[in-house]
Amino acid sequence: MAAGPYVIDELLSAKTIAARVEALAHEITDHFGDTDKLVVVGLLRGSFIFIADLVRELHLPVEVDFIETSSYGNSTESSREVRILKDLRGEIEGRDVLVVEDIVDTGHTLAHVLHLLEGRKPARLKCCALLDKPSRREVDVQADWVGFEIPDKFVVGYGIDYAQRNRNLPYIGAVRFTH
Repeated sequence: MAAGPYVIDELLSAKTIAARVEALAHEITDHFGDTDKLVVVGLLRGSFIFIADLVRELHLPVEVDFIETSSYGNSTESSREVRILKDLRGEIEGRDVLVVEDIVDTGHTLAHVLHLLEGRKPARLKCCALLDKPSRREVDVQADWVGFEIPDKFVVGYGIDYAQRNRNLPYIGAVRFTH
């Protein structure tokens, strides 16, 4: 898809997202209820709003860390080459870890990050994704918790961008090019 004029059609309202984030947090709290401390790892930049809302709903002791990856650049298509731009600051060996992803599309980024973190020997490693696009999957990877399964549309909002724009929308919307 080439850049150009576009409109955004709302797919998931802010209210719908908030209710689902609360439900996900309860499920995650139940699963990790016996943890000393849960290390919540956000995949930057798309997950920053989701992770902020999610950790505030978790009734667990949490530590937050981030990994920044790149596979899109300013395109709407994944390059399938995952680069780590910023790694974790803390150690995760022997600790409970929850990776928080904005969207699982082809699966390359999530598979790469999970493989990287698994090599650091966490006690438990789980993943929560706000959005899942299984129709686009190229790698056999799945999040343990998914907020919403969505159709194969390019989406923005709630932290997710198109060429660094639209992250601040309070809802998830589908980009529709108008040229």
